[in-house]
Amino acid sequence: MTAWRTLATQVLNGTPLSSSQALDVVHADDDEVLALLDAAFRVRRHHHGRRVRIHVLQNAKSGVCPEDCAFCSQSLKFDSDPEQYGMQQVDQIVEGAKAAWDKGAVTYCIVTATRGPHSSEVDVVCEATRRIKETYPMDVCASLGLLDAKQARKLADAGVDRYNHNLETSCDHFGNVVTTHEWSDRVETVKQAKAAGMEACCGGIIGLGEARADWVDLALALREIGVESVPVNFLNPRSGTPLEDVDTVRPQDCLKALAMFRLVHPEADLRMAGGREVVLDQMQPLALYAANSFFTDGYLTTGGQGESKDYRMIQQAGFEPVIVEDGPERQTPATADDTPSGGSEAADRRRQPSAGPAG
Repeated sequence: MTAWRTLATQVLNGTPLSSSQALDVVHADDDEVLALLDAAFRVRRHHHGRRVRIHVLQNAKSGVCPEDCAFCSQSLKFDSDPEQYGMQQVDQIVEGAKAAWDKGAVTYCIVTATRGPHSSEVDVVCEATRRIKETYPMDVCASLGLLDAKQARKLADAGVDRYNHNLETSCDHFGNVVTTHEWSDRVETVKQAKAAGMEACCGGIIGLGEARADWVDLALALREIGVESVPVNFLNPRSGTPLEDVDTVRPQDCLKALAMFRLVHPEADLRMAGGREVVLDQMQPLALYAANSFFTDGYLTTGGQGESKDYRMIQQAGFEPVIVEDGPERQTPATADDTPSGGSEAADRRRQPSAGPAG
């Protein structure tokens, strides 16, 4: 325990975690998990207190992606049969923002399944963002695939706060997961977003058949780029994809990975993202000792456990949801026991159980 607390002190004193130290964290014995989370929490508490930021996703273009990311059910190359539809209209995206606001979100994420956006799709996201910002004091994050400099500048000028484009895994392992574009293409998009003035939301997925060293390589690559937000997804294999039969990572190892990401990225908005409900299951509250944010109300093609249960989890674990005060009046989301019959919890139960990777 003393050694892990020493790492936390080192990080808080401004000395970054080394590669070998990060490897020690992810290879720690299971008996050390709570001590690791204690160390991660010291860093998390220093920068974020006990606050938890809630994010909501809007799948604005679904199931028509030409890329071959082996984890993704939205690829046209796989027999995974997701819901398919083209780019939503501005009004639909703005309506999604209202729903996100009502759920207590501080960030609304507009996501499309695509290699990269058409100019008309960028225009839709820009107009929707302008309208959202007129009413709701939420951050807007866009995830539209590979960007060029002109597109990045247009999004930034419209008020998009963050751009999401995950590296997914380490450079060495990436070619085992994706063949239709390069890891460097993703890095370049993230750099273009930052150069345009947007924050970078960039993380990856635990459980793509990679080694633990790949987790460390990914975390260090993200640190080198200087990303502000790090979503960590946990693969819940999707039927019909090349990774449908891969074994899920144990929750203990996911917690070690989250502790490592927190120590490598002490100030970042570290998010437990897609797959948390299935892979972490009953151990989700422990993840809050490293992560300071998560998605609620499901992911791109799969449902979550429902925002009322998410808020109850936050409160029972002794953490505090961040609530934006300005803007239209919003009610505090109900806890699971307060949810009316047929409400959002019932809707979540009708959806496919949580959750593949998300941006």
